Order: sequence, then C-alpha cells, then structure tokens
Amino acid sequence: VQLQASGGGLVQAGDSLTLSCAASGRAFSRYSVGWFRQLPGKEREFVAGISNWADTTYYVDSVKGRFILSRDVNRSLIHLQMNNLKSEDTAVYHCAADLGDMGYETKAYKYWGQGTQVTVSS
Repeated sequence: VQLQASGGGLVQAGDSLTLSCAASGRAFSRYSVGWFRQLPGKEREFVAGISNWADTTYYVDSVKGRFILSRDVNRSLIHLQMNNLKSEDTAVYHCAADLGDMGYETKAYKYWGQGTQVTVSS
C-alpha cells in the first residue's frame, strides 16, 4: 500500500487542523494505521493509532482529549483531527500502516507516507 499524508500548515495556538492519510488500493480496513511526529534530530514518536478491523483508537497522553483519529473506509482515508493545538505539537507528522496489530513503535509499521509539516505559533 502507498500512503500520502496531507493537511499540514501554519496555525496559531488554540487553532484546529486536520491531517489526512490517503491509501492506495482497496481493503484499507485490513491495515492498522499510526501517526507519528518528528522534530529535527529527534526520533519519531507515536501520536495516535487506529487498529485494523475494529478501528479502536489509541493516543499518547499529551494529545488525549485534543486529537481525534478516524477512518473513512469507503475513501481509504485516515483523518487526524487536531484541536486546541499547542506549540509543542509542532513537528513533521508521518502516517504509517501495517497489516499487523497496531503498535506504538515505528518498527511495527511496514508502510510509510511522506511527512507533512505542522507548525503552531504561540
């Protein structure tokens, strides 16, 4: 599967932004999907994930209550709605997918999209 992330941009603290991850091919519901973010010189960190089939969602504590992850099965899209953005959310965001169980580490995902930059000004 090929993934393409989009939706990044420059916003102010408190604003909202929705990132999308588009997948090629069909049966995207077979894939667990994770969103990771990365700062220059830092490792990618898990932000949110959605399991395959059941679509159970998981969030890192710092974004719980602010970010919402959803799957549009018909359009093979994953949306990450980010509300009440903070300056510490600034990073390059990457989506990743795998046929296996949803994981919290980058090694759990075989397929990666290019990143999309999110910049939150305070």
